[in-house]
Amino acid sequence: MAEISNQNIGKNLKIFGFEIRRAKKDQEAIEPVKDASVVAPTDDDGAGYMTSPSYHYGTHMDIYADLQIKDQADLIRKYRSVAVHPEVDMAIEEIVNEAIVNPQEAVSPLVKLNLDAVEISSSIKKKVEEEFKNIRKMLSFEERAHDMFRNWYIDGRLYHHLVIEEDNPKQGLKEIRYIDSVKIRKVKNVKKKKDKETGVRIVHTVEEFYIYAENAGGCGPGGVAAAQGTNTAVKLSNDSVVYVTSGLLDEMKSKVISHLQKALRPINQLRMMEDSLIVYRLARAPERRIFYVDVGNLPKGKAEAYVNTLMSRYRNKLVYDQATGELKDTRKHMSMLDDFWLPRREGGRGTEVTTLPGGQNLGEIDDIKYFQRKVYQSLNVPVSRLEQEQAYSLGRATEINREEIKFQKFITRLRLRFAKVLLQPLRQQLILKGIITDSDWLELFHNKIMVDFYKDNHYTELKDAEVFRERLNVMDQAAQYVGEYLSKDWVMRKVFRFNEEEIEAMNRDMKAEIASGEVNPDDHDDNAKE
Repeated sequence: MAEISNQNIGKNLKIFGFEIRRAKKDQEAIEPVKDASVVAPTDDDGAGYMTSPSYHYGTHMDIYADLQIKDQADLIRKYRSVAVHPEVDMAIEEIVNEAIVNPQEAVSPLVKLNLDAVEISSSIKKKVEEEFKNIRKMLSFEERAHDMFRNWYIDGRLYHHLVIEEDNPKQGLKEIRYIDSVKIRKVKNVKKKKDKETGVRIVHTVEEFYIYAENAGGCGPGGVAAAQGTNTAVKLSNDSVVYVTSGLLDEMKSKVISHLQKALRPINQLRMMEDSLIVYRLARAPERRIFYVDVGNLPKGKAEAYVNTLMSRYRNKLVYDQATGELKDTRKHMSMLDDFWLPRREGGRGTEVTTLPGGQNLGEIDDIKYFQRKVYQSLNVPVSRLEQEQAYSLGRATEINREEIKFQKFITRLRLRFAKVLLQPLRQQLILKGIITDSDWLELFHNKIMVDFYKDNHYTELKDAEVFRERLNVMDQAAQYVGEYLSKDWVMRKVFRFNEEEIEAMNRDMKAEIASGEVNPDDHDDNAKE
């Protein structure tokens, strides 16, 4: 089998992997762009562009300067460190648990392939469904779906390497291996050619591939350049890697970002507020003692030395460690308070000890709650799901929070995007085995084949039941006018909101039921008259 870990190459990154759309002898050839344009084609994969004819990485622009991040690898590590925060981890688990629902019945799969909109024969459908099961098995999807979705949501991207038998690629995929997002990056090599008539440089070819660096410390521009210098970078073909992104790009449309991107600022603010709250409470909670020390007629220098000597005997110092949240006790003697030591000259009231009261508003945490709510809102999770005082209840659809409806739409978009983890290797498998061609996929399957996830959303069921119940109530009130002022077709379109296909199917089923004797049309007419 082909394995990327055993390949060491030089500066001219050699191709590794497979290309399914061209014959083996034509793998090095790159098809030119059909439509002339000065602008390179773009998509939502966030791949970096190179306009030089070679694969050497020279100078690059630091597009991560606003986040103080050097490259893609540092950005991913930033997301992972943020995901460890308790509030963020709780929100991520809520999203993952809602998107990936393990079926209660053992016979029900986690995901099903929906081919209703694909116009192919039943025999081809059966083969496609069989290969879909094989893809799920190679991915261990039933066991790893939760972790895969979590990694994809946090990193904002997910990579898998498709392993085939090089001597016999028609056997299809042998293995699907996970690739750490830190070690790989997609690159597009754009080559331009000057137009003879206008003199304008137009895009001639666009080559897409992946750079895999096992020990380069990341696949950013600097990481890949370092990997080339150490002879550890590998160039993977476009078809040998499954690459699924979050679909989100930064404001420059130059890099893929995670759904956690908009939570970075609220999380940093929340951390600072929590740390400052602890420091404030430690500083203001205890009562302070004031020592007025009688120094008599000692000179200024000796008086200060005498006071410092007394302070060193009773001084206690508590240091707050921001990284671990622990208190480091550096005390030397039994005193547990930060005291004030003030010298007092002869003629005063002598040595005296008084106290200062502690803080009176130490229990206020409204500012902490404010930033917690900002974190939850930035992650699109309803606050009622995360706050302890909010009880989880199921009621009427009219009582359901609008945030829940928005949250379910958000989960649906995530599922639609994440389904490419299954659909991309399925496409490669079908083409490798000769079940379909690449043009068949684009014409028949693209944007028509769907993946249905197992759902247990009570809010959606309640909303649908509530809407249908209200439509039935309206129908009961309008039934007395059907046949006189309203037509059945109008009721089906305006009240029940049926489309043309649903109306035709409904009429066809009703005629079949009447013909079989299951339904007596006279009973319906009598009910309508009443």
